[in-house]
Amino acid sequence: MQIIFTTKKMQKACSSEREMLRIYGDSCSKKLKQRLAELEAAENMGMIPPFARCHPLTGELNGKYAVDLSHPYRLIFEPDCEELPLKADGGLDLNKVTSIIIKDITDYH
Repeated sequence: MQIIFTTKKMQKACSSEREMLRIYGDSCSKKLKQRLAELEAAENMGMIPPFARCHPLTGELNGKYAVDLSHPYRLIFEPDCEELPLKADGGLDLNKVTSIIIKDITDYH
């Protein structure tokens, strides 16, 4: 899957091991590297491994998705589509989303 970052700062935090360690610490950095590799290896959102626990968010984060990192942190992203591919029931067709935008790494609880 194609991964886009909202800011250069976010891109640097996710692509430089030194920055990851400085900002998120050892445990979260290891999980972040793993999740980014899994997202990049997946052909589409439907192929994100179940153990990553990809789930849609609600409330202020409606329309965005998250995968687990090191508790309590989550990697938050949204589909990068001009028009969201929807199923007949109105839900997002994850198998048609081939690009995502990384929005944040945070504890939203």
